[in-house]
Amino acid sequence: MSIMIRPAQRDDVGAIVAMLADDHLGRARERVEQPLPQSYYDAFEAIVRDANITLVVAVEADRVVGCLQLCILPGLSSQGASRALIEDVRVAIDRRSRGIGEQLLQWAIAEARSRRCNLVELMTHQSRTDAQRFYERLGFAKSHFGMLMRF
Repeated sequence: MSIMIRPAQRDDVGAIVAMLADDHLGRARERVEQPLPQSYYDAFEAIVRDANITLVVAVEADRVVGCLQLCILPGLSSQGASRALIEDVRVAIDRRSRGIGEQLLQWAIAEARSRRCNLVELMTHQSRTDAQRFYERLGFAKSHFGMLMRF
């Protein structure tokens, strides 16, 4: 089946949240319930309004099977270059190992290039070793030690 990558729509939020919640880390963060908490829709509207953030979904046979968020970050470093940050890469658990994640990442890399970014970066939790191998296979290299503060 062919995959179409398109901007996420409000009706996709439930499927995106379900993918975000489908592992041990996501289950602790997300609330998959009906109806979804309004906070997800508020966040979606904020994303749509921000020209530097793009949330896309991969669609197969009218089903959302993947997603990612691409953030373009202007900066002063590297002579005023922008960088791209890829976040929340997910593929539906029953559709993994079929090239969907790779298509999403290749879309994001091409979009970052077209937006004149000088690099693309992403973070993945240290426990996600399969994801780390996947990103390395696509050409990403371990380069930084990440730190986090939750509120």
